[in-house]
Amino acid sequence: QVQLVESGGGLVQAGGSLRLSCAASGRGLSSYTMAWFRQAPGKEREFVAANTWNSGRPYYTDSLKGRFTISRDNAKNTVSLQMNSLKPEDTAVYYCAADLWGSTVVPTEYDFWGQGTQVTVSS
Repeated sequence: QVQLVESGGGLVQAGGSLRLSCAASGRGLSSYTMAWFRQAPGKEREFVAANTWNSGRPYYTDSLKGRFTISRDNAKNTVSLQMNSLKPEDTAVYYCAADLWGSTVVPTEYDFWGQGTQVTVSS
């Protein structure tokens, strides 16, 4: 029903920036909360940021402390994640996810996932 494709990952030095993009296709995309998760080697998948389906207001995990910014363009069916002041601990595979009428930060509640894009931050 919904397909998600991430792009923009890569290798960057600590303190640098990257912008991830997620291209979405399918039906009823405006009814989906769009979110970013990440998963580092040996760790659980964790919530990064979301843009809700109804309000469009962003929500971020507190640990990011304003370094990351999520934005959504419904006309272009894209969601992006601007990542600044990157740290080695930000190294992970970053996933785009969609949750129909979602209001959750729990990854198991999301309906659709992209394949992920690797972000590696060197020290």
